[in-house]
Amino acid sequence: MLDSLKGKVAIITGGSSGIGAAIAKKFITEGALAISADINAPQDPQVDFIKTDVTDPNSLKSLGEKVIDKYKHIDILVANAGVAEKKAPVSELDEDNWNKVINIDLTGVVLTNKYIVQQMEKQASGGSIINMSSILGVVGGAKSQAYSAAKAGVANYTKSQAVTYAQKKIRFNSVAPGYVNTPLLKTLPKETTDSMVSKMPIGRLAEPEEIANVVAFLASDEASIVTGALFNADGGYTAL
Repeated sequence: MLDSLKGKVAIITGGSSGIGAAIAKKFITEGALAISADINAPQDPQVDFIKTDVTDPNSLKSLGEKVIDKYKHIDILVANAGVAEKKAPVSELDEDNWNKVINIDLTGVVLTNKYIVQQMEKQASGGSIINMSSILGVVGGAKSQAYSAAKAGVANYTKSQAVTYAQKKIRFNSVAPGYVNTPLLKTLPKETTDSMVSKMPIGRLAEPEEIANVVAFLASDEASIVTGALFNADGGYTAL
């Protein structure tokens, strides 16, 4: 159990399904208050819901204000909302799909960070930001363009913010899951998921709950002891 999460207020974008829903459930199990900032409402009645569009600055600003009005503080943000791409070689790039994926998966993360970090700065009590990247932001994937670009951007952007906000005690981490057993994957052909499994060292897809466990630890005070020690006097850092 992560006792330090008790009473913490956690916002999870895309928190109504898949990995996001598992993260929200994990936070509740650890005694935190979970808010799903999503287009769709969560099925779990224990998860609070604020309808949110991560591509709309006004929607994100309203999200932060509504959470502060109701709970008085924000301790954790998990920027998890994202969409899949239309896979194709770049010579066949669907430009509309490129713009949609970058807008949600990268710009949406940055904008969500902007408006929630503004609230955390006003509190002056620190906080934890966890941005969802992907294995495709770290390694190459055949016929992947917008999604890989967005997730690589999230990873490096997060490192920059970790350095920027370290002295304000607002921690930034990103998580780069491999292939995860979500409802989205269940819509794919069996040969596609079999190919994914073949690339996983553990010989199976990851489960959303496993990703949620990592996110909960990174959000905890226990993790702050570890990640805080990674910064040195020269302003350098080691990324987990």
